[in-house]
Amino acid sequence: MTAITSDRLSLISISNFDILNIHKLHSLPNVDRFNTLGSPENLKETEKIFAMWLRGNDLIFKIELKKEKSFVGLIALKPGSPKFQKAEVWYKLHPDFWNKGYATEALKKIVQYGFKELRLHRIEAGCAVENFGSIKVLEKVGMKKEGRKRKSLPLKSGWSDSFEYAILSTD
Repeated sequence: MTAITSDRLSLISISNFDILNIHKLHSLPNVDRFNTLGSPENLKETEKIFAMWLRGNDLIFKIELKKEKSFVGLIALKPGSPKFQKAEVWYKLHPDFWNKGYATEALKKIVQYGFKELRLHRIEAGCAVENFGSIKVLEKVGMKKEGRKRKSLPLKSGWSDSFEYAILSTD
């Protein structure tokens, strides 16, 4: 079980004990707005997604407040082909923890972990063009906007363009 810590947060590999919190997070309409996964219809659907995550090679962490042990959300690194030494990052936070700097703090730690521990060359992220909160987070950690993909995200509201961001180990 991997754990990464910052001043206020612990990033801990997900376990079966986190399924209910993950289900609640994915069921919130304002979290689901920019989520391509969609809202689960029930806990069984979340359990299937969780099992799929565990079978894959993604590194998925729950974000927790260190002192209170409160569930803040999720953050993950999805490695690509080892030859390219890159991974994609994604994150979702409970709205109670938005606008407090937690996403930025967690993303900084994941980026450091990716470059130092996993020896990645490049970390990428994509987000809907209207997801202004996520855009701010990506830019605060030093990710650069590299482009725009047209109608690439199947959201509940319809197809959305996405901005593509990346940071290099040399940045």
